[in-house]
Amino acid sequence: MPTAEKTETVCKGISGAPGICIGKAYMVGREGVDVIPQYSINDRQQAHELNRFKTAVQKAKKELLEIIGSTPEALKEHIQILETHLVLFKDKMLYGRTLETIETEKVNAEWALKNVVAEVRIMFQDIEDPYLQGRSADIVHVSDRIMRNLMGAKEESISSISKRVILVASDLSPAQTSQIQLEWVMGFVTDHGGTASHTSIIARTLGIPCVLGLSNATTILHNDDIIIVDGIAGKVIVHPEDSTLLLYEEKKRRFEEHRASISRSSHLPAVTTDAMDVNVLGNIELAEEVVSVRDHGGDGIGLLRTEFLYLSRSNFPSEAELFEQYREVLELMAPAPVTFRTLDINGDKAIAYTLSPEEANPALGLRAIRFCLRKKEVFKTQLRAILRAAAYGNAQIMFPMISCLEEVLEARQLLRDCAEELALEKQRHNPDMPVGIMIEVPSAVVMADVLAREVDFFSIGTNDLVQYLLAIDRGNPQVAHLYNSLNPAVLRMIKRVVDEAEKAGISVAMCGEMAGDPFHLPVLLGLGIRELSMNPQSIPAIKNMIRHMESHDCRTFTEGLLQKSHTYQVMEAISEKYGKFMQTDFS
Repeated sequence: MPTAEKTETVCKGISGAPGICIGKAYMVGREGVDVIPQYSINDRQQAHELNRFKTAVQKAKKELLEIIGSTPEALKEHIQILETHLVLFKDKMLYGRTLETIETEKVNAEWALKNVVAEVRIMFQDIEDPYLQGRSADIVHVSDRIMRNLMGAKEESISSISKRVILVASDLSPAQTSQIQLEWVMGFVTDHGGTASHTSIIARTLGIPCVLGLSNATTILHNDDIIIVDGIAGKVIVHPEDSTLLLYEEKKRRFEEHRASISRSSHLPAVTTDAMDVNVLGNIELAEEVVSVRDHGGDGIGLLRTEFLYLSRSNFPSEAELFEQYREVLELMAPAPVTFRTLDINGDKAIAYTLSPEEANPALGLRAIRFCLRKKEVFKTQLRAILRAAAYGNAQIMFPMISCLEEVLEARQLLRDCAEELALEKQRHNPDMPVGIMIEVPSAVVMADVLAREVDFFSIGTNDLVQYLLAIDRGNPQVAHLYNSLNPAVLRMIKRVVDEAEKAGISVAMCGEMAGDPFHLPVLLGLGIRELSMNPQSIPAIKNMIRHMESHDCRTFTEGLLQKSHTYQVMEAISEKYGKFMQTDFS
């Protein structure tokens, strides 16, 4: 039999993460779930089918919990999507509807689940929003896991791969991507997915190239096929000719040089082409992360999440414990600034030993500054520790979740009380550090002019601000697709905060996820944000982009954006104006 000729083929998809890799394809299979059995059941068998489905769901949840527990540190920040999947196991649209289908249609559990997922897909198929498409994919990933357990099939373990390969899959679930070992996986390509998908986010976090939405990758590719993944142009070249291999080896070399250059220059100031300085800082939780901020060229720490010193323990930390930790961070980072966000617990960061009554809606309950003003002794212990540590470095303090003037006045009074106590005790401290508030509640935006008179700076927390402004629970799969930082209402909110801060002569920083996304950068510079704080790994690329941008041009562009009525119009305008620039920047 003659061997089929392998001709070079170029497949166009969507760029999920920049970079180039060349290697052998590794097909990620889905053993035994392609042919779904269908059979009718009688009343006597119904209870058995219902129990079989519930058992499969429980087993799937257990598997997912084990994956969450073993997720590498580099991907811990993305665990939220896996936790969302845990919720989906009990989702009415999936769990409840499948049980109902078994009972009403008298069919086996596999067939009931298959039909329910098909209905969900039909609901989502005509929706173009990429984020919503991503949530549809979440439901499919969860149902796949349940289906494998129903059919006794095994999921291929990505973590067991022990050779250098490029993953090829119909789609990769968040659970699968969380198992990727960078030592063996060079990149990946999928039939489905888009730039807003979890797969894409993970690839960017890991710094490996990926191309998504190829439609037919799993059809045309086979194990050990030689492929080139061009994550910059969003294409995959199958069976490349020698000349193509040489060309891409050179492109790969240039890209890696470019990335290394960005890292080498990350310690340089971030100044636009028209000489506007922008401070780029890191968000951290523990003193151990200071090294990462410094290594990535951070100009300081824009957000120290102090609540993490309160978690995973059986009681509140003492003033001495907090002081030592805070002092260490300040001394390691000196003379660069460190902004302490006071305790922001409850909401999604509950601690077991507070004995707080259970709340129906903790995100709107006794959390952050509300908790601290209720538990004044706990709050004062932290304030005293920060005041003492502030004598050893460049410290700032800010209060989270401020929703009214009274909270600012009371928190500041407690800070003064603590400073006076320390003075009477003749303890070394710094009572003059700048005091700011986080702007993350819409009422704080409305009252920004009043609040600005009482503080030295604002720091916009976009994660909560977007959630509260749009009334969207980011963890709720039913509505999470509506969460978008580029919603025109969000942009107008930020504009108001910046305008009122400028009138009052105080500074404005941003420390939410929006700050570290290159796609948002022209808008933030155009809105007048001059200080951005983010995941330390994002700092080099953001600083590099700033050095290639003109602030005046960003301002003019953003004035036009503020006239847009729809989120998609904002996103299209950014892509049209800066999309090529961003791609060039990474190439």
